[in-house]
Amino acid sequence: MPWFKNLIKISTTISNQSSYSYKFTTPLASPSLTQFLQFTKEYSTNSNNCSTNHHVAGLEPTKTDQKPRVVVLGSGWAGCRLMKDIDTNIYDVVCVSPRNHMVFTPLLASTCVGTLEFRSVAEPIGRIQPAISREPSSYFFLANCNGIDFDNHVVQCQTVTEGVETMEPWNFNISYDKLVIASGAHALTFGIKGVNEHAIFLREVYHAQEIRRKLLLNLMLSDLPGVSEEEKRRLLHCVVVGGGPTGVEFSGELSDFILKDVHQRYAHVKDYIRVTLIEANEILSSFDDRLRVYATKQLTKSGVRLVRGLVQDVQPEKIVLSDGTNVPYGLLVWSTGVGPSPFVNSLDIPKAKGRIGIDEWLRVPSVQDVYSIGDCSGFLESTGRQVLPALAQVAERQGKYLANLLNRVGKEGGGHANSAQNINFGDPFIYKHLGSMATIGRYKALVDLRESKEAKGISLAGFTSFFVWRSASIGLAHHTFVASNRHRRVKDNGTPPP
Repeated sequence: MPWFKNLIKISTTISNQSSYSYKFTTPLASPSLTQFLQFTKEYSTNSNNCSTNHHVAGLEPTKTDQKPRVVVLGSGWAGCRLMKDIDTNIYDVVCVSPRNHMVFTPLLASTCVGTLEFRSVAEPIGRIQPAISREPSSYFFLANCNGIDFDNHVVQCQTVTEGVETMEPWNFNISYDKLVIASGAHALTFGIKGVNEHAIFLREVYHAQEIRRKLLLNLMLSDLPGVSEEEKRRLLHCVVVGGGPTGVEFSGELSDFILKDVHQRYAHVKDYIRVTLIEANEILSSFDDRLRVYATKQLTKSGVRLVRGLVQDVQPEKIVLSDGTNVPYGLLVWSTGVGPSPFVNSLDIPKAKGRIGIDEWLRVPSVQDVYSIGDCSGFLESTGRQVLPALAQVAERQGKYLANLLNRVGKEGGGHANSAQNINFGDPFIYKHLGSMATIGRYKALVDLRESKEAKGISLAGFTSFFVWRSASIGLAHHTFVASNRHRRVKDNGTPPP
């Protein structure tokens, strides 16, 4: 395994060069990467006191006769597209992320109900950029970035240890020549009490797994003897908060699941299961008015109840709306948009509407050799440009542009730290919106090809749009990342072929 090979190199270097000892924890049934990274507090403390970590091979500042190092924070659309296109003959690549795979978010809702399998929407980082698995000085580290020393070109990281109660995180530093911040955004909760504790988001594969587990568990529990009528209705009430593309697509997938599978396999409780979509304003507000009306009619026809309201409080078995209405639920999915992460908020650099401020070339102008792309970045007001929406197509195109820019800078001798001041960066980044798409269930979708909400353009709805949406989604996955057998055909009954 590539990560294990890299880990052995790190462990060997530490044991040979450091006088500090490390301790082993009690072996678990399924050892995780973080168990192998268990070091003493003394080593971690001394590492934090150094501006760079000279005990770990490949993480010290690069020399002039070595390839410059690009450090990428994040493994989302923007970061993965950049890593795919970066020239590894010019740069060594180091990716730091708490997730070792890319998630193809447009198809994530389909995995919640079994239309697609989870492996169909996830691609390992090592497949997107093979140099991370093969090259001696390119790495992937399962960690979070906790801080950045912009003056010394150092990122401060901490290993991911969630779920391992006996472990303490290991802190380490990575020197960079070029830093790309592509750490994405966090789900917005608007400070509503109980959301993080009781709702499930839909942004990661493990979110989809938890939704599927909860849904199937509630179906089983509701069929047990002695369960009251009221409790059955609560257990089988699926509530989705947020009427954007993700919330609408999940509601459509769920209604299809109820009509196709629940009515056949759970006949005893089929009359109790229902879906409610709660939105404060209009659903799919960025789409054409005609498409919104069509989506509303189709969702209602599929059995989805649309409620306009504001959530005031989230409790273990019910949510409370601003008008005092109580909505009991068995499954609560929260999809109300994204906002800046605590990491982005902690950075002492200029911001644009809470995001990292960038110029026309996606640089962070207040510091040297730092770029930011994706949902965590936004054009500064001084550029005269609007902050771009948090969309996959924005992030993907920024990643592609920046990879080409860095490749050109590297070829002209500006790859090392503080060496690109006099290099012409060429044309600035230009974004042209290609349109929006969303599926609404029952083999129907919406395709809005307008460049903006005010512009004129083609808009489609129905089965033809569904075919366009599915083809574009799968085609983009192949083209943008790696053509593998993971994005496979799906049978009509929702089960993948053998």
